[in-house]
Amino acid sequence: MTRLPLPPSLYADTAVAPVATPLLDVDKSVSVAIVGGGYTGLSTALHLAEQGVEALVLEAQEPGWGASGNNGGHTNPRLKHDPDKIEADFGTELGRRMIAFAYGTTNFTHDLIRRYQIPCEARQNGTLRAAYNESSAAAIEKTAQQCIRRGMPVTYLNREQLRDMTGTDRYIGAMLDARGGDLHPLSYARGLARAAMSAGAKVHGETPALSLRRDGTRWRIETPRAVVHADKVLLATNGFTDDLWPALRRTIVPVFSSIAATAPLSDAVARSIMPTRPVLYESGHITVYYRIDQQNRLLMGGRGPMRWIGSPHDVAYLMRYAERLWPQLKGVAWTHGWNSRLAITADHYPHVHEPAENILISLGCNGRGVALATAMGAQLARRLIGGAKAEIDMPITGIKPIPMHAFWPVGVTTAVMAGRVRDRLGI
Repeated sequence: MTRLPLPPSLYADTAVAPVATPLLDVDKSVSVAIVGGGYTGLSTALHLAEQGVEALVLEAQEPGWGASGNNGGHTNPRLKHDPDKIEADFGTELGRRMIAFAYGTTNFTHDLIRRYQIPCEARQNGTLRAAYNESSAAAIEKTAQQCIRRGMPVTYLNREQLRDMTGTDRYIGAMLDARGGDLHPLSYARGLARAAMSAGAKVHGETPALSLRRDGTRWRIETPRAVVHADKVLLATNGFTDDLWPALRRTIVPVFSSIAATAPLSDAVARSIMPTRPVLYESGHITVYYRIDQQNRLLMGGRGPMRWIGSPHDVAYLMRYAERLWPQLKGVAWTHGWNSRLAITADHYPHVHEPAENILISLGCNGRGVALATAMGAQLARRLIGGAKAEIDMPITGIKPIPMHAFWPVGVTTAVMAGRVRDRLGI
């Protein structure tokens, strides 16, 4: 197999050098084989290796090739749903564990980065979840109250406070979570791979898993040039899930998320936009998210075409929206536009499955993958080591394909177009 080049992006042009991950060309026998070299797979391999468990990662391209190296770079806490709903859906005991876990993922991730000295431009300046209409503002204030009631470092901000923090009068309310932050996603993926390998894990690029089947008491994974036998297997393929495991592909909707980046802005312009450097994502029908990186570039993200892109002009609506928020950006050069696929689940919860003995599956971060996938690595390692008696802080559910899954491209495109119109009209 020939390794595909990284999708053209700002990250590909500016990341730290990749670690060598040679293709697998010799048969291997290991304790745990992991399919997928994104944050979930790499973090799990790291946490297994730290405990002396032999782990081998099979990655079809190279670590960070997919969404792990091409996302918005936000380390956002929480799940999609509010704390009260999580407890209502899963009960008080598991619900509280899920909440503590999900809202702690950013601290976990930044602590790991510091522990391994991963050079990825990591900062923890907070996450803003912002609203520009009354209904969204009321929902965000409700979320903030639930978080504050649970003792979290969360503040609800009004229009005036937000104008000072964002340089625009677009927003009428927002929740600031001090635990949020940002990083360089591809540098982080490469650093996580390096950390896992330094701990003893093996990571092989250009090595897709072609088939998976039981072989006696173990699992057999065929790759283009070698066979892996493993006691246990983790599937961590997220938005690039295929038919390696029956019906798994039909449990998620792979959605493209796009980003456009400016050339470095002057210090004066950058300070006029986000002087304290939190990250922000909007609460709208179609989420827009943005941040100023350490080189003063503005990175604007949102839903774009359901195909690969390579230019900021492919997501011109993001550039127009940025100029609407900050008229001082008119005439600024936009240098990069790119995207990748992430996995959305029908219920917007991450999914963990155990469809057979010694098979574990984790996917569906729903746009919160940087911190969530990293922290899930420790949870999954615990389960892989301890088996069913090792409880984790997320529910383990059955595989349930999404009805009418074949029509998802049409549905997503329609939803994005309708959402943009509703956001533009403020309804």
